[in-house]
Amino acid sequence: MKERMILMSRNITLPDGTTLPNVGQGTWFMGENAQMKSKEVKALQLGIELGMNVIDTAEMYAEGGAELVVGEALKGRRDDVFLVSKVYPHNAGLNSIERACENSLKRLGTDHLDLYLLHWRGSVPLAETIEGMEKLKKDGKIARWGVSNFDTADMKELWSTENGQNCMTNQVLYHLGSRGIDYDLVLWQHEHNMPIMAYSPLAQGGSLRQQLLTDPVIKEIAEKYNAEPLQIALAWTIRAGNCLAIPKAVQEEHVRANAAAAGITLTDEDLHRLDEVFPKPTRKMPLDII
Repeated sequence: MKERMILMSRNITLPDGTTLPNVGQGTWFMGENAQMKSKEVKALQLGIELGMNVIDTAEMYAEGGAELVVGEALKGRRDDVFLVSKVYPHNAGLNSIERACENSLKRLGTDHLDLYLLHWRGSVPLAETIEGMEKLKKDGKIARWGVSNFDTADMKELWSTENGQNCMTNQVLYHLGSRGIDYDLVLWQHEHNMPIMAYSPLAQGGSLRQQLLTDPVIKEIAEKYNAEPLQIALAWTIRAGNCLAIPKAVQEEHVRANAAAAGITLTDEDLHRLDEVFPKPTRKMPLDII
């Protein structure tokens, strides 16, 4: 219960005034192994109990398999969860977005999504996707919509398109080792009162994740807070109060660690030290996408 109290006291606010905890749960790579389903379901349910009630998924993840896992986890708990899914770009046209959404709803075992995102830009014009999103909203199949993997120029184009200002968030890759959006996208979204959703906030793997685990500065700061290095990395991602991070976890200890990380407030000195090791970009960088 202590972890829930810590997490729920720290929120981000969507443009429509909806408040959400600043740490939710991701589901990328869930639903790919039937033998893991029970463990994945239990992990998501534990996360909900700890206050991480934003669950993010997508029709792309295991080609619907992750949505099936989420649907199982939501049984008897739907009203406790802010549910997010994403549509493939090739399904984002007027003739296909409604069908894609309905298929996601069926797999999730619900009649509506709290937030529906365009997974990334494709060949369908933004105006057409927005029109489809607005229709889904009018029909009650989604409560609100947003985008994912949009850079600053994409957001400006979206903003200037009819009804584009109804966008609630932009989900992008963001962590200590991937700070390109700190150059201009984070500022643009802050100026437009739109929070970032950070996917893979602990890095997906490889050398970057290893650095987050082993960097001496992160380890020192972690010791100060009696925390793990990845908890410090997660606390950094949500430091400014305008970012909702969605780490994925299956192991119970990792779920609990993610929830507890929301209670860590890094000092200015901590942030300065981390900036020295993982510097903010000084020029425009291509948007990182994985």
